[in-house]
Amino acid sequence: MILITGGLGFVGVHATRALLGLGESCVLVQRREPVLPDDLAADAGRRVFTERADVTDLGALLEIGTRHAITGILHLAGSVPWPPGAQPPVTGAREAVGSLLNVIQAACDWQLPRTGIASTIGVYGGAAATGPLPEDLPLPMVAGHPIPSFKKIGELLSGYLADATGAEIISYRISPWGPGGNPASPFSAVPQLVHAAARGTAPDFSALRSPACAGDGFDMCYVKDCARAMALLQLAPRLNHRTYNIAGGKALTNGDVAAAVTRLVPGAVSGLRDGRGPGSGPPVCLDISRLRADTGYQPAYDTEQAVADYIAWLRAGHER
Repeated sequence: MILITGGLGFVGVHATRALLGLGESCVLVQRREPVLPDDLAADAGRRVFTERADVTDLGALLEIGTRHAITGILHLAGSVPWPPGAQPPVTGAREAVGSLLNVIQAACDWQLPRTGIASTIGVYGGAAATGPLPEDLPLPMVAGHPIPSFKKIGELLSGYLADATGAEIISYRISPWGPGGNPASPFSAVPQLVHAAARGTAPDFSALRSPACAGDGFDMCYVKDCARAMALLQLAPRLNHRTYNIAGGKALTNGDVAAAVTRLVPGAVSGLRDGRGPGSGPPVCLDISRLRADTGYQPAYDTEQAVADYIAWLRAGHER
């Protein structure tokens, strides 16, 4: 039984479905009142269980282990001060790092065989490299946003604690997009392009940190593929590394998605600028050879399949 923190969040529900598909059962831990999607509610009390707890509360987290036979943890709840500015900086940082330490403490107390920690493709920001980026590429000691900053901290802490305790703690560098994600992403125009096409509106790029340009993008992974990869890693009999890129293995540009949208929804408006944005380099792609070698993973969705699936999801009445 895999405990998933943030189990009812964007990635969490997809990870739950992927783990169920591989024969696992799951305990979904959520800070807010847990409400299961209809498809997961069908397995409530049998293969899917919910717990309301905040991972900043070690006692509440450990109590879950008295009610369920936990065999692994997939930590998706963030361990990042969020939203930025919601708390005094030192308080937010303390809670963020503390929540990660609580998860690892629970894993050690329960003597779990494997704990997976969600990191981000953002840790590569500013890295001096070309071509597919491997996991052992040296990373810059700076980051332009709280998410990659705290994910780097998390990877370093996890490595130290894995060495010190003997626990297997694996970092998953992810870049998901798709059903359930934030349409007003500050990092990518892709969700807004799909939402606009599904609703017959012009895309609103006002939340982006930089202009929406056709040539910009990075190695985003459709969330269903991302979730399946994490499930495969979580359940693999043996892993040979502590860090894994979970991605498509190629860059996904805004222009790629706009082209797929236009083929599927003729007349859809992209609103993208030509070329790349000011200061943008070539779109980043990740080396996923470790993931493939240790799990046999292959992406199931190409760009057009992913866009079609996402549009169908939104047109079925889902807000996100």
